[in-house]
Amino acid sequence: EDRWWCAADIGWITGHSYIVFAPLLLGLTSIIYEGAIDYPKPDRMWEIIERYGVNILYTSPTAIRLLMKYGEKYPESHDLSTLKALGTVGEPINPAAWHWYYEVIGKNRCPIIDTYWQTETGGFTIAPSIYLGLPDLKPGSATFPMPGIEPDVLDENGKRVRDGEKGYIVIKRPWPGMMLTVNGDDQRYIDVYFSKFKNIYLMGDYAIRDSDGYYWLLGRSDEVLKVSGHRIGTIEIEDELVSMKEIAEAAVFGKPDTVKGDAIIAFVTLKDGYEKSSELIEKIKRKVRNDLGPIMVPEEIHIVNSLPKTRSGKIMRRVIKAVYLNQLPGDISTLENEASVDEIKRAMDLIKNRVVINGKYKGN
Repeated sequence: EDRWWCAADIGWITGHSYIVFAPLLLGLTSIIYEGAIDYPKPDRMWEIIERYGVNILYTSPTAIRLLMKYGEKYPESHDLSTLKALGTVGEPINPAAWHWYYEVIGKNRCPIIDTYWQTETGGFTIAPSIYLGLPDLKPGSATFPMPGIEPDVLDENGKRVRDGEKGYIVIKRPWPGMMLTVNGDDQRYIDVYFSKFKNIYLMGDYAIRDSDGYYWLLGRSDEVLKVSGHRIGTIEIEDELVSMKEIAEAAVFGKPDTVKGDAIIAFVTLKDGYEKSSELIEKIKRKVRNDLGPIMVPEEIHIVNSLPKTRSGKIMRRVIKAVYLNQLPGDISTLENEASVDEIKRAMDLIKNRVVINGKYKGN
C-alpha cells in the first residue's frame, strides 16, 4: 500500500532500479517526476509529497542541501504527515543535512535510511534495515552491512585499520547481486576491482568504521587530497563548510601545488538571506582553522549562485575542477543546468583579470 518516490534521474542505476524494477516487483505505487525539484518554486518536492500522499521519499544529500538553502518555510507550508521513512543515496550525507532532513521534513519521527552501494554491487551494501530491525541511527553514518555483505576497511598494505582510522572500504567475499565482469573486458574487471588487494573487491571509497561497528563513508578514494603529506578526504572539509549557517552547498577539490602537493579549493553556495563578501570568506576560513586545523583551510573559497549538478541532484565536482583548471569538462550530458558551468567560468575570468593594488586584489 506504500506510495514510494525515488527522486532520481531514471537513467542512473538508482533510477531504473528503484523507480521501475523494485517498485513493480513489490506492487507498490511509484511516483515518477520529470523536472527540477525546485521549479517552478522551491516547494515543488513538498507539493508532490502532499498531493500524492507519499510514504517514503528517497533522494540525494545534494538535493537535501539544495532545498535547505530555501529555509523551512516551504516544507512547513505543506502537509508531510504521510511520510514514514526517508532515504538518501548517491554520496555521504553531511550531519547538518541529516538533522535538517530528520527534524524539518520527518518531524523527528521518520527514520533516515542512508544507503551505500554502487552500480556494480547490484543493490544496497551498507544501510539501516527496517525489516531486520532498525538500529540506532547516527547522523552521517550508513550504519551496518546488509545480509551477505562482508565489508572491511584496509590500509595501503591491505591490513585492517584500527577503529576510527580512515582507509579503503572493501568487500571480502562474493555477495548476492555482484557483477561478474566488465562487458567484453574480463581483464579490466580484474584490474579495476581486484588488483589492489588480491581476491578482495575494492569499492573505491574511503571510510571509517567506529568502535560500535558503524560505517562512515568519506567519498571517493581518488578524490582524497594530499596536502603537505596529510591525506584529507574532500567530504571532511565539505561537512565542515555546510555546517555553517550561511552555507547551503559545498564542493571541494585539489589543484596541483609544487610545495603542498594539493592546494584545497572550495566552491560554495549560500542560503537565502546571506550575501557574498570578503568578510564571510574570512569567517569561513577561521571556522575551518579552529575546528579542523590550519592544514584543512581552503586556499581559495569561491561563492557562486549554483553548482553544476546532474538531474538527480548530484554535484559534478569533476566538472567544477576541470573548468577551474581550464580543462575540458568531459561528458556533461547529464548536467541539469549548463548556466552553472558558465558562472564558474566567469568567476575564473574575474580572478585572472584582477589587479593587485597595495598588496590587495581590487574587485571581489
